[in-house]
Amino acid sequence: MTTTTEQTSAERLFHRFLRHVLSDPAESIDTNLWATDVVIEVPFAPGGMRRIEGRDRFLALAEEGRRALPVRLEEVRDVVVHRSVDPDVVIGEYELAGTLTATGQPASARFISVLTAGNGQIVHWREYQDTLAMLAVLGSQPA
Repeated sequence: MTTTTEQTSAERLFHRFLRHVLSDPAESIDTNLWATDVVIEVPFAPGGMRRIEGRDRFLALAEEGRRALPVRLEEVRDVVVHRSVDPDVVIGEYELAGTLTATGQPASARFISVLTAGNGQIVHWREYQDTLAMLAVLGSQPA
């Protein structure tokens, strides 16, 4: 059995994404991270946000969402990356933690993302969010 600690391209892209999550929302999103024809899927998201096709559309929505987010993201924790049999695919588990900007209250939510890499960019991203935790933190649902 051969064991390697060298990261695949998909793993490097996933970690690059996580570093960017904590960047200042006023900064532009790392456009080179995403392929021109990227597909973003969030199966449990409300309404029209379940599937986004194309980098330009995704970046416009993501930039708007980052600026409007009432949470200052401060930490990515409990990161676990699972390799798949396809070296271009990884599954990442992580928790985003931060502070509600209006109240100073701590907040966190867990995520699982399935990333597919191609030509050094993310070509497909499927994200599963702890939607109830997010709604509770944002005051839209009881915890």
